[in-house]
Amino acid sequence: MPASGVSAAAIAARLSAAGLSTRLEEHNRHTSIEAEVPESLSAESWREVLEVVAEADRFGLLATSLNGRTLWAVVRKAVPTTGDVGGPSHQR
Repeated sequence: MPASGVSAAAIAARLSAAGLSTRLEEHNRHTSIEAEVPESLSAESWREVLEVVAEADRFGLLATSLNGRTLWAVVRKAVPTTGDVGGPSHQR
C-alpha cells in the first residue's frame, strides 16, 4: 500500500476510535476519507477529530439539513518523478 494509503487508513482508524463511522475511497490522485458526525459529538471529541484530520492534505465539513454532517479529508498520492507526469495531454 502506498504511503498515502497508509496515512489515510491511519486517519480513518483514529476517526473510528473517536466513535465516527468512516469510509475510504481510492481515486487516481488521492485517497478520501468521509465520516458521518453525530449531533451528540462532545467538544472534547471535536478537538480530537480536528487534530486527526489536520494530518490530511485537505479537510472540511459538509453540513446540510437533509443529510446531517459529513466530515471529509483528502490525502494526496505522491506525484511520479519520472515518466508521463503531465498525462497524455501535457505538452513539454
